[in-house]
Amino acid sequence: MARAAAVTSPTPRPAPLADRSEAVLSRLQLLVTRKLDGLLQGDYAGLLPGPGSEAGESREYRPGDDVRRMDWPVTARTTTAHVRRTVADRELETWLALDLSASLDFGTGQWLKREVVVAAAAAITHLTVRGGNRIGAVIGTGGGASAPARRWRGRPPPPGPGVLTRLPARSGRKEAQGLLRAVAGTAIQPGRGDLGALIEMLNRPPRRRGVAVVVSDFLAPAEQWARPMRKLRVRHDVLAIEVVDPRELELPDVGVLPVVDPESGELHEVQTADPRLRQRYADAATAQRATIAAALRGAGAAHLRLRTDRDWLLDMVRFVAAQRHARTRGTTR
Repeated sequence: MARAAAVTSPTPRPAPLADRSEAVLSRLQLLVTRKLDGLLQGDYAGLLPGPGSEAGESREYRPGDDVRRMDWPVTARTTTAHVRRTVADRELETWLALDLSASLDFGTGQWLKREVVVAAAAAITHLTVRGGNRIGAVIGTGGGASAPARRWRGRPPPPGPGVLTRLPARSGRKEAQGLLRAVAGTAIQPGRGDLGALIEMLNRPPRRRGVAVVVSDFLAPAEQWARPMRKLRVRHDVLAIEVVDPRELELPDVGVLPVVDPESGELHEVQTADPRLRQRYADAATAQRATIAAALRGAGAAHLRLRTDRDWLLDMVRFVAAQRHARTRGTTR
């Protein structure tokens, strides 16, 4: 039910992001630089404040510590449980899995959902590209076949319908800007996407340990993408960014409302004046979001929700600050 309302025709707005990508990306870079610079100064690298892979000193175990980091030799010598702290890697590899399926071409707030996806990708790229760090991406534009890796140094790759595109990981700000231009220039295609296949592209072939960021509205059934997400968490720190529009959470009272699902083409007319229907819709949307949150929590992924009617950058700043505070509080004596 929530998906059907999520495809109601939005109100008129400026030209799509892809048509003004250069100017928008320049403003995004300036905005992200001013707001997010300095958040990563600490003992971690990347958007997710977490441990690296180089061994560091040991400390006593505290509730909530990852048992996989138990330091058994020290625990045996002291008869007190200890965990091994780690030092952040000098070079970080970050991969973005960006869902640009048809359901993302919608928005009733300040932004389209796809604009929030591109903005989030710009923020993450800025946060991880420094210091020789590398960033790459896989982009899903709908269900269907997959495409081999393409070079994106000069211009974005020409996506086709139902294409999964891989942009190889490279370092440098110039290469990062090329990646963002490729993302912003990717056309959304009709048809259902396969979020599970998109995430699986980050699992095969196996990559060096790093950060994996999945940006989607996660409207696909959880059983489609939960298993690949759990598999991804085995090797990487995973951040799931859920993009939500307010009309996906509740319906306004606007009389008869025609809604079309762009992924299936189904058309329905909904009588929004019925309070019982609006309540059922809200209840179904709440249950759907709870299922998504539970699946992400079960996969061990950090979960950030961005809304089209809110300041996405402020929400991201608060999330990073909260994650850093939680990590520091859990490891500082």
